Amino acid sequence: MYGFINTCLKSLVVEKYGEETWEKLRLQAGVQDSFLTFEVYKDEITMQLVDKACKILGVPADMVLREFGEYFFEFCKRSGYDHMLRTLGGNLYEFIENLDALHSYLSLSYQEMNAPSFRVEKNEDGSMHLHYYSDRRGLCHIVPGIISAAALDFFNIELSMEIVNQTEEEERTGKKEHIVFLVTQNPVFSYKERNEFSSSSQYVADSAKQIENQQNKEDLEKGKNTVRDSESSVCPVKKSHWKTIRGMITLGRGKLLRGFDPVYPKSLWIDTKTFCNGLPFHMVFDKELRVKQAGVSIQKIVPGLQTMGIFLDHYFSIVHPEVPFTISSIQKFINSQFVFQTRREMMPESWKQRPMLELRGQMIWMESLQCMLYLCSPLLRTLHELEERQMHIADIAPHDVTRDLILLNQQRLAEMELSNQLERKKEELRILSKHLEEEKKKTEALLYAMLPQHVANQLKEGKRVEAGEFKECTILFSDVVTFTNICAQCEPIQIVLMLNSMYLRFDRLTTVHDVYKVETIGDAYMVVGGVPVPVSTHAERVANFALGMIIAAKDVQNPVSGNPIQIRVGIHTGPVLAGVVGEKMPRYCLFGDTVNIASRMESHGVPSKIHLSSSAYQCLKYKNFEMTERGEIEVKGKGKMHTYFLIRNKAATENEIMGRPMKDLDSGRESAQSIQEGRPETIQTTQTQPEKDQTPAIAMKYIDGPTDEQNSLKRRNQAKIADLTEDVSHITIPTLDVDSLSKDAHYLNFEQELTGEDDNITPLLQSGASHFHLCVCIKSEAP
Repeated sequence: MYGFINTCLKSLVVEKYGEETWEKLRLQAGVQDSFLTFEVYKDEITMQLVDKACKILGVPADMVLREFGEYFFEFCKRSGYDHMLRTLGGNLYEFIENLDALHSYLSLSYQEMNAPSFRVEKNEDGSMHLHYYSDRRGLCHIVPGIISAAALDFFNIELSMEIVNQTEEEERTGKKEHIVFLVTQNPVFSYKERNEFSSSSQYVADSAKQIENQQNKEDLEKGKNTVRDSESSVCPVKKSHWKTIRGMITLGRGKLLRGFDPVYPKSLWIDTKTFCNGLPFHMVFDKELRVKQAGVSIQKIVPGLQTMGIFLDHYFSIVHPEVPFTISSIQKFINSQFVFQTRREMMPESWKQRPMLELRGQMIWMESLQCMLYLCSPLLRTLHELEERQMHIADIAPHDVTRDLILLNQQRLAEMELSNQLERKKEELRILSKHLEEEKKKTEALLYAMLPQHVANQLKEGKRVEAGEFKECTILFSDVVTFTNICAQCEPIQIVLMLNSMYLRFDRLTTVHDVYKVETIGDAYMVVGGVPVPVSTHAERVANFALGMIIAAKDVQNPVSGNPIQIRVGIHTGPVLAGVVGEKMPRYCLFGDTVNIASRMESHGVPSKIHLSSSAYQCLKYKNFEMTERGEIEVKGKGKMHTYFLIRNKAATENEIMGRPMKDLDSGRESAQSIQEGRPETIQTTQTQPEKDQTPAIAMKYIDGPTDEQNSLKRRNQAKIADLTEDVSHITIPTLDVDSLSKDAHYLNFEQELTGEDDNITPLLQSGASHFHLCVCIKSEAP
């Protein structure tokens, strides 16, 4: 089939079911995305598409094919065949009868087209029998879709078509599927038309018809009287029949009679020689296929025809329609165009090296002579075909339109070739555009991995990126313990492989917790939360990221000892200034004392521990994290600092922190990411399951709230609460009915604040000491 068919099928799926359905359909069928209109494709491609469409859409094949038939008719109209289809016939019978002629014309463009054949028969009750012949089996349900759509559009007729017979017939070229449809038709009226038809319009139409008939009678009578008067007054000479008709037409205001009866001469006014010269490619043969007469040009090409009485099927074979060469088969397809081809073995020696001549024409049965007349012309499409057969334009009769067809089609083929080239270029550009889009996405992904997205977009647009101040963010540094010793004892490639394995795991965690990777220098890894997009949960994100780093590092092997590597992690929270530095290799860098302190937390940390500054501790204090106090330590360049260690997240599982799919065992919410030493079973488990990091990263959910000043106010209020709750043993607790507790809004709201669910505690602090002290006692589980 030509690409036009497959393109129509694609258009149907995309238009009615969406681009995604077509993509799924073509992948399952294993076909390309687009098809060239004039390119020939295997029938199996179309069959595969239809078969997969039935499975994907869950629709029977006959419904899919019928819908395709209806859409194919509309697709042909949109493709420029509208006027051609409309002019096939004035009614449905003529339309179907000339479908073969349409296919014959289209074969000039689609020269390898293997079109089906149609034959129609009228029945006495007004119905029709449509005979459908095709080499392809299983596609007959397309026919009702096409014919019904054409009948409704062109003739305002609604059809019902059912299969009454289905056989396989052995034809000259092999087996053909022969389907007989019973076609019944009913006129279709719109609602408005039905109302008009049932009311005054019928009366108006009948009146107009009566007036027209009366006027025709008066005009005809007046014409007869005028002719009679002129005959009697001028001369008694009898006028000819044609003059009488001409006078009636003139006097009848140019209106012809409704009925038409042709007039034939008593004898044929043409001699045999003129007939054979004027129709140089005609042939007459009887029921036994004996040649009785032939035109002069066909005699010149096939000299055997000069011997009258030879059998026609000895010298010719029927190319179209593909029926046996018998008079009965020809009579069945009497309204079809017949294509004959000369037999090579019967041609003269000079013709045996040339392509065989094909004749195309019409069969006319002459009942009085019991003979068949074949009025034909050479089937030549281009000047090249004419030259191949060593023929000339002069060999074709001047009245034969084959002359014009050859010359016009030569130009049309040149235009089609240009159209094909443009279509191929268009397809190449589409593929290149698709590849370019894919490469653009890769480039953008690489760029966004190096710079924040909004910064990268500004740089692409040629804009200058201004430095931004962030009042609060959380910075993390990490490095590998004894990295210098490892480098001294290993090959460089081993170091590269170790760092790459570690950084791939860390990079995956940045996606899970949505933190920004600033840079890596050697074994140092730096990330920040709350930059470049401010979020209130920056400390929680970085803390969970750090816990994930400790777990992920246990899957990376030390190339020297073969044991899991150990890392130090340091975290600090504070303000920074961030901006793009450089032009050749721009980097998004952070500046400020917060960066230095975070680096000091890492360098003064402990292997496999997460070292927190005091400000980071305050941010995480009420966020369900377990932390221990390290105490005061001497920090280089900063003096004494009070620091802490982060142990675990009490409210998150290891799978959540690592961005892995949740398991049933996680429902207990027991944390498995403790980083305490002395847990060899955890190390062993993670070493035997390295494929966990290959799973898609599942982002951990964070609920961000107000930032900056609101967070600062909140922390100050939390600090006040902490001071008040440090020692509650001296507070006198008044007796209180427990039932009244649930009725007091102040108690309930404050209880929510202590569990971290209410951000606004200012009204509660101002609500009264008795309420405040009572709630503290309740949360402290006091009597």
